[in-house]
Amino acid sequence: MKRINDIFYSLQGEGHNTGRAAVFVRFAGCNLRCPFCDTEFDSFREMSDEEIVADIKRLLTAEGVQQTIGLLVVLTGGEPTLQVDEAFVDLLHSNGFEVAMESNGTRPAPQNIDWLTVSPKNLAQPFHKEGKKPDEVKVVFTDVADAERYSSTLWKGVEHFYLQPCDTGDPVRNRLITNRCVDYIKEHPEWRLSLQTHKLVGFK
Repeated sequence: MKRINDIFYSLQGEGHNTGRAAVFVRFAGCNLRCPFCDTEFDSFREMSDEEIVADIKRLLTAEGVQQTIGLLVVLTGGEPTLQVDEAFVDLLHSNGFEVAMESNGTRPAPQNIDWLTVSPKNLAQPFHKEGKKPDEVKVVFTDVADAERYSSTLWKGVEHFYLQPCDTGDPVRNRLITNRCVDYIKEHPEWRLSLQTHKLVGFK
């Protein structure tokens, strides 16, 4: 059984897959407690793998989705590597879904994930020997030290690097952080800017 905080249908708002329609399966629980995290951890329902897939299908039917083959399912959290295994990913694949995962990078992810986003946090270290290699690294940027701590040189074989300005809830501070982030990317063009477009547009 897996602890599920929420299952919802929206657009991916961040990183390489920005703009893609996706079902988000949000897992409860994390091995880190970052102060800027926007996830509510404590409420969840226990669901089997089959119940999760059935919920996804009911949701897509209710949303009137005509084509589900190849639709993106994003496993997020919390920290999904605490609960997700290859058997669950295989089940999603067998139902025609493409599977992405968003992880803090402290634990190996299943090898059969189609797309892995690693967003390293204060205590996270990049891993290269176990689990799937990241397809993209997305660092939450509050100041230059964040980008320097997780320099692109640490991540062998990763092609996509994003800096995402931290949303502090303070518009003035957010503007300052964004300006610093843009300046850093202009000086270090191996990075790209990731904006939380779902917040800018006003959807979940």
